[in-house]
Amino acid sequence: MKTGAISPQARARALAVMSSGEELDVLVVGAGVVGAGSALDAATRGLSVGILEARDFASGTSSRSSKLIHGGLRYLEMLDFSLVREALRERGLLIQKLAPHLVRPVPFLYPLQKRAWERLYVGAGVALYDILALSGGGAGVPVHRHLSRVEALKTFPSLRPESLVGAIRYYDAQVDDARHTMFLVRTAVAHGAHAASRTEVTGFLREGRRVVGVRARDLETGAELTIRARTVINATGVWTGDSQALLTGESGEFTITASKGIHLVVPRERIAGSTGMILRTATSVLFVIPWDQHWIIGTTDTRWDLDKADPAASAHDVDYLLDEVNKALATPLTRDDVQGVYAGLRPLLSAGAASTAKLSREHAVGNPVPGMIVVAGGKYTTYRVMARDAVDAAVRDLATRVPQSCTDQVPLLGADGYRAAWNRRNALARESGLHPERIEHLLRRYGTLIDEVLALVEADPSLGLPLDGAPGHLRAEIVYSASHEGARHLEDVLARRTRIAFETPDRGVAAARAAAALIAPILGWTGAEADAEAAGYESRVVAELAAQEQPDDETADATLRRAALAAA
Repeated sequence: MKTGAISPQARARALAVMSSGEELDVLVVGAGVVGAGSALDAATRGLSVGILEARDFASGTSSRSSKLIHGGLRYLEMLDFSLVREALRERGLLIQKLAPHLVRPVPFLYPLQKRAWERLYVGAGVALYDILALSGGGAGVPVHRHLSRVEALKTFPSLRPESLVGAIRYYDAQVDDARHTMFLVRTAVAHGAHAASRTEVTGFLREGRRVVGVRARDLETGAELTIRARTVINATGVWTGDSQALLTGESGEFTITASKGIHLVVPRERIAGSTGMILRTATSVLFVIPWDQHWIIGTTDTRWDLDKADPAASAHDVDYLLDEVNKALATPLTRDDVQGVYAGLRPLLSAGAASTAKLSREHAVGNPVPGMIVVAGGKYTTYRVMARDAVDAAVRDLATRVPQSCTDQVPLLGADGYRAAWNRRNALARESGLHPERIEHLLRRYGTLIDEVLALVEADPSLGLPLDGAPGHLRAEIVYSASHEGARHLEDVLARRTRIAFETPDRGVAAARAAAALIAPILGWTGAEADAEAAGYESRVVAELAAQEQPDDETADATLRRAALAAA
């Protein structure tokens, strides 16, 4: 089977095919997780498929989540049992079949503060959580266990002893969301889809009221393109309103509320614990999530009406999360402990709730005009269900008979043979000359596609060396991100193909020039262009740090915007 490599040449071919005048069955606009999932769903039904993304794959919401694949314990309190059961089924599928190299179980501690009734109440909820997972055939994780106060403190020594009387340990799962979304795109390409990032839809083609394609601009070359399709799926998330506005004279099918969530990244040694942790706050819940050599702490849930492309984290956001997590920690965290911060927007279907934290994560699919399907809302975990529903709606309009969705049976690239490859990791280390920990790192990122990365090292042994400024990654990974994974700019590599942007103390600045030099030959950059990419990245980091010193959303957003204008 093809491995769906998205090289610069493959991107150019995809745009040439899409704009050739040949009508596609389905064109997906937006390559976040739902758009990428829709492209894969449609391609595996035998349809001709294209997918366009104005920026990078997963550059919006789908790279800035809590990195969790979960049923949503708090939705049980809302009595949303069907949503939880559906999400738990998807969790099981991802862990056991679809993406075991990218999605793995993680234990969480739920500290208890009341002796009797809280253990009974929370215990019943977590037991129901396990039952819903098992009943849907989607467990894939161990069942919960009650812990005494002593057991809980042994599991998570950094907890303040007076902050709990006991705990419950349960399991969910985590994912590198940006890499998972990119793998969805590549898997769709391997099944025949045509994919292009950095290609902006500027308008829709119409015949009467019917949408028959799009006008687009290749943002890398400036070329204007016309792409025809029998059905267009709008999967643009928080940009749904903007894309619907391109349908001149048509009212939008949905109204989307953008909710900002920020996350802090702190070094692993700052918190002693062998599990994750979930804490209640006044308005929502707070997760402390183990992430390799770090912890991710989040999230906030506040309405956002400013720039959607790059939501800014303010000092208020950072201080709020520190204040909340410090209520449970014996040794408080300070701002000096924060190694990284990222902010993302959740696309919530608008409702009458006063707080975005109360809006449902359930999704909706609509057909505002003939030839156009809009999918909106939802949560990361249930992306496959959203994609299936969107394609189901799209194919109703096609004259030919189309098979049912089969993506619950389609492992992503890198998944087939993953467990056998993991069992052979020491042998792979001996064969490649790399340390076993390096092989484990690569397997968790590429699965069985590790062979493609190791082939680069075999051809050029210097690529087996650590990247200057980010020694947790090999130089080969940087090259591979541009040659196989569709990265077009330095930010794509440092922020999404790797997580160097928030996993290193300087947020990737020391690695920027070395990474730019590695990808320059692949992307055809001159030395001056590579230097400009590195300088632009460095300026962006400075701007983000400055924004995080601002007191509120408005001033933080203005700080980022000024920096962007200066860089332009």
